[in-house]
Amino acid sequence: MRENGAMPARDANEQPEQPWNRRRLRSTNERLLLDRLRTGGPASRAQLARETGLSKPTVSSALAALEEAGLVHEVGTHAPERGRVAVLYAPDPAAGHALGIDIGRGWLRVALADLDGSVVARADVRNRARSSGAMADLVVATARQVVAGSGLGTDEVAHAVVGTPGVYDERQRRVRYAMHLPGWGRAGLFDRMREMLGVPLEVHNDANLAALGEYTYGVGAGSRLFAYIMIGTGLGMGVVSEGRLFTGAHGGAGEIGFLPWPGRQKPETLEDAVSGVAVVEAARHFGMTGQLTAKAVFDAAREEHPAAVRAVRLEGERIAHTVAAAAAVLDPDLVVLGGGVGHSIDLLLRPVRETLRTLTPLRPKIVPSRLGEDAVLLGAVATALGTARDVVFDRRSGS
Repeated sequence: MRENGAMPARDANEQPEQPWNRRRLRSTNERLLLDRLRTGGPASRAQLARETGLSKPTVSSALAALEEAGLVHEVGTHAPERGRVAVLYAPDPAAGHALGIDIGRGWLRVALADLDGSVVARADVRNRARSSGAMADLVVATARQVVAGSGLGTDEVAHAVVGTPGVYDERQRRVRYAMHLPGWGRAGLFDRMREMLGVPLEVHNDANLAALGEYTYGVGAGSRLFAYIMIGTGLGMGVVSEGRLFTGAHGGAGEIGFLPWPGRQKPETLEDAVSGVAVVEAARHFGMTGQLTAKAVFDAAREEHPAAVRAVRLEGERIAHTVAAAAAVLDPDLVVLGGGVGHSIDLLLRPVRETLRTLTPLRPKIVPSRLGEDAVLLGAVATALGTARDVVFDRRSGS
């Protein structure tokens, strides 16, 4: 007991009591309700109270605060068989926005999404930049154009994510291993882009983002562990385990193109053997002439041109080796084939599966990308949204 206002003695090992933080509790309740509305769809006060275990007065107070902050809004009513008509609430998608950017050798793609993940503006631009500086300027100009075209200001964009070939080194502030974009490894390039754009900007490997895109919006949904193999100008792989990217100790996990491959004249890498360039080289080796692209070879194979058919068959066999390597290391339940060459998966699936049976007893399910050329862009949007939602909540709720 206290006497004369004196505090009782405290044990030396006892931790001091933490002060009651009502603001933190209110913020936690508001975030709980907002997350429930985002994942479970519109709901009434009574429904939210039942599902979260919060009291009805607490739910009403939290919803009022969220509505005042512009984070939720009324979206309709529900009339039960008995009782009063209930107002339904949902997150306000216009409370903030996120920017996704896909930097490829041939194309630059930029998309602006609201907090529901709906794309509200987009631009696809040919990449004709001849230097890394020009490429950075093109990215910034296109992103600004997309934001302005939506009627928003950059201050309404909470976060941006860029997908690029190579591995971003946060410590050195530069991209490594982006062999197909000359000069792209220059230090400070992305710092310059952040400053010019005026939006927080995060950088990720394109194959990793494609994998996240397929997990969020495509064929990877529900997979326990799947690998996305990107076959285009180069070769890369993204790995998603239990909904999370696996990037390795230094961000280099999935750089499968560096695996050695026994070349005809000298040792090569797997990327030398499995890429759009390799398809063209194989077609020439088998007798095709003229101005060739990977697309032209696949189109000719559909017309049963003998040399093109042989080149496509060889590409399928080499992709099977890639899948076998991934299966042995990762044991995925699903392998998704995407990238530029992935557009012709209808011609490749049979030789891939047939060859895989001769290589290994490990045979994961192999499917084409559902998102096609949008996989990286949508992965960038999904990743940017994860941060943007947190940023917008903290800004508007005063957390």
